[in-house]
Amino acid sequence: MVIVRQPQPAAKTPPAAATTAAAERPVIELESVQVTGSRIPRAQIEGPAPISVITAQEIKANGFTTVPEVLRAMTQNGGETQSQQSPSGADFSPGAQQVDLRGLGPNHTLVLVNGRRIADFPMPFKGRSNFTDISNIPLGMVERIEILTGSASAIYGSDAISGVVNFILKKRADGTTIDLRLGDTERGGGESANLSISGGFDNDRFRAIYGLELISQRPLWAYQRDVQDSTFDAPTERSRAPRRAFLRTNWYDEYLDPGAATCAGLSQLNDGSTFYASRPGWGIDGEDGYYCGTDRAIGYGTMTSRRKGANGYASLGYSFDNDVEWFADLQLGYHDVAMFRDVTQWSYQAPDGNEEGYFYNDATGDVEYWQRQFSPEEMGGLERGMIRNRQKTFSLSTGFNGRLGEAWDWEAALSHSQYRSTISWPQIVAERANALFLGPQLGVDDDGFPIFNADPARLYAPLTRAEYESIAARTTYTPQSRTDTLSLTMTNPELFALPAGDAGFSGTIEAGNQAYDLNPDPLATQYYYYSWRDSDGSGSRDRWAAAGELRLPLLDSLNLSTAARYDQYRYDGHSIDKLTWSSGLEWRPLDALLVRGSYGTAFRAPDLHYVFAGEGNVESSGADYYRCRTEEPEIDVTDCSFGDEAVIVTRTGNRRLQPETSKAYTAGFVFSPLPTLDFSLDYFDIDLRNQVQDLRIDGVLQDEASCRIGTRVDGTPVDPSSPTCIDALARVRRSNDGGLYGVSVNPINIARERTSGLDFSTHYRLETALGLFRFSGNYTWVRRHESQQYDGDPVDDQFAVNSGFDLPRTKASASISWERDRWTATLHGERLGRLPNSDSVSEVYDPEDGGSAWLGATYRYNASLQYRFSERSQLSLAVTNLFDKMPPRDPTATGYPYYDISWFDATGRQFFVQYTHKFGGKPL
Repeated sequence: MVIVRQPQPAAKTPPAAATTAAAERPVIELESVQVTGSRIPRAQIEGPAPISVITAQEIKANGFTTVPEVLRAMTQNGGETQSQQSPSGADFSPGAQQVDLRGLGPNHTLVLVNGRRIADFPMPFKGRSNFTDISNIPLGMVERIEILTGSASAIYGSDAISGVVNFILKKRADGTTIDLRLGDTERGGGESANLSISGGFDNDRFRAIYGLELISQRPLWAYQRDVQDSTFDAPTERSRAPRRAFLRTNWYDEYLDPGAATCAGLSQLNDGSTFYASRPGWGIDGEDGYYCGTDRAIGYGTMTSRRKGANGYASLGYSFDNDVEWFADLQLGYHDVAMFRDVTQWSYQAPDGNEEGYFYNDATGDVEYWQRQFSPEEMGGLERGMIRNRQKTFSLSTGFNGRLGEAWDWEAALSHSQYRSTISWPQIVAERANALFLGPQLGVDDDGFPIFNADPARLYAPLTRAEYESIAARTTYTPQSRTDTLSLTMTNPELFALPAGDAGFSGTIEAGNQAYDLNPDPLATQYYYYSWRDSDGSGSRDRWAAAGELRLPLLDSLNLSTAARYDQYRYDGHSIDKLTWSSGLEWRPLDALLVRGSYGTAFRAPDLHYVFAGEGNVESSGADYYRCRTEEPEIDVTDCSFGDEAVIVTRTGNRRLQPETSKAYTAGFVFSPLPTLDFSLDYFDIDLRNQVQDLRIDGVLQDEASCRIGTRVDGTPVDPSSPTCIDALARVRRSNDGGLYGVSVNPINIARERTSGLDFSTHYRLETALGLFRFSGNYTWVRRHESQQYDGDPVDDQFAVNSGFDLPRTKASASISWERDRWTATLHGERLGRLPNSDSVSEVYDPEDGGSAWLGATYRYNASLQYRFSERSQLSLAVTNLFDKMPPRDPTATGYPYYDISWFDATGRQFFVQYTHKFGGKPL
């Protein structure tokens, strides 16, 4: 299938010859277009590197309503990313979503809009690396999305290691088109509305296209879905224990019984779900441990964020008499996003940030620990606990292009992109809460515990609004990021003649600057808020680059493409430079067959936040594998007394980081045996070296336990003097009694990550008396995905049981559509291959426990029906998750919401109605 601009100039062919050619087969004149992965315009649709394209029409027909939905369906997008109900997303990058080609991390996928870079989300992914937010790219203004998988640094520079996602926005329009889409869920919640207006006009000199998109998305709350509205939805008896809303323990972590009457006095809280609860084995001397708990408060999070916003877009051009054109692309966005992660809570936090929580209570003569979760009634409603993010985005690309001589085309462009946010989180002020519940500190005892005279009745007294307001606050950050680029590109598709045709050339010189600034609340970098000590981070870097690309027709059937690029980055007295190159071959032994291959090197300069992050603490949790394996060796880690310990994670940047480098190659073919049938098969291999990433907390704790004990869980010997053991033992901090307290992490250049596999795609068109049928299918199979933390360490298979990774080996999608007269219907299906269960991701799966380490493949379907009332009006109905499938049950997923939120959600079946009308111009 080819897309051509109409009308096209007639081919300069003698009439007789043209008649003969037409009698033999149809001939289509293709205009030269620029395709992602090359700056040289060409007439062939397929080139040496595989490119996937999805058009606006396909996006609509397949039932996609957001950019993340579109990219999630792409089979090459095989990495684990944050969903809207991700706790780390709410803490570090609220409202943002990512794309992760080949599972190498979102920061290794280069995202472009109209072939140009856009600013990163101003907060780091999981508090670590910079990434591009795709959630606020205006889907209603997208003409098509092109995805190039594989190294492309020789064309685009840093970041294009796993591939490039290029959003091509609408460039031409006539008349005015209005789209109104309304959406709802069958099970309730999450209603949405979207209004898109686009239009344009042009004359002999001036062209303009404009668009406006208005978005309204209501939140979908976890309590609105039966599968995750209560702790009783958990898969094991132990994990079904109600949340500990009011908890008091002694030094031995034995629960101190508040009494049934005390909990009855709190029963009105948490929407009437607070009661006298127990947890087997947690009481005095191993008896049942009693506390005031709630099974329903766990469901107070949002699954889908509330979002209200607007996107504006304009593309302008003016032609001068001397073949020079001025152009400008402008994008503006404003979004107000809100989500709810959890209710606020408190336990004693020392002035130095120690969160162990123990104190000597003079009122009882015992060392105690108090824990309190605040109910919506005390907070003043769930709205008071929302995380809020006001996002403002602005991008401008402008410049001039023209022609020099007979064949040289040039473009001089300046692009600027910025992303500004105002993000606020609800907090509890530690010192004020300590005073409210415990009173003034009376000193320190001989064992180092702070002394308070605290009446336990104070812990169990509901707070008035005034009392809650006296300890509550909001911490507000104003992060921002920007990127600026000045470029000059010269292109000549006829640089010199070869026997088989003209050689094409493109050369580019770029200079730019990139910067970010977290601008945190100054109090957030201290021990002011309960369990929240964040890091600051700001920095900038300059860069310049020079690149060249050649396209050489060696034979009538053989083309060679080659490119090279030199980049240099300078920041904080450091300099990083890298030369990358790529080459590709296209061989067409038959008109219907293309055999192709490509090889390229790539690099990524260290993320700004990897380099400039200041020291900060983040509250997290982890399993104390050492104590579980030594003190409770017969108990599964998920049921171990130390299986979910609070951990203070300390993180700093690393200014000694080296650039990541990679080598990648592809090999495959495209075959069109019939004019209505084509399919392609391509092999890919990406070898990433010196990869920068934060050490995984769970991995550090696993290593620390194995290094202390001398063996892994499966009995494999471990050398305590190995580089990994020396590093892990230095990173884990324990308290005087041996309990787990903190873990230090920082970004490092790990030795290697490598992935390879196959991509398959096919398209078929069939015209019948019943109408026109179209079929398309895509399939990706990953042969291997391996990583190695340090040189000399074992190579980890990320698909192995207990690998700690959550990646599918296979993904597939297919669509079949039918068109007849005014009707169009489409059925779209997606298959996600098997995934590891929760135990395997946590690296604690034991085959002796029985059961599989895997969750079986899952299938989801969308359907749409369109009816054209006239040439200017159309009505569409789309249903996503057609069969109302819920996430697969995982008997080992004992952590809320009891399923894998990286790949699934419990939204259920959704309905969308869309009406499109066009005023003026050509028909729809």
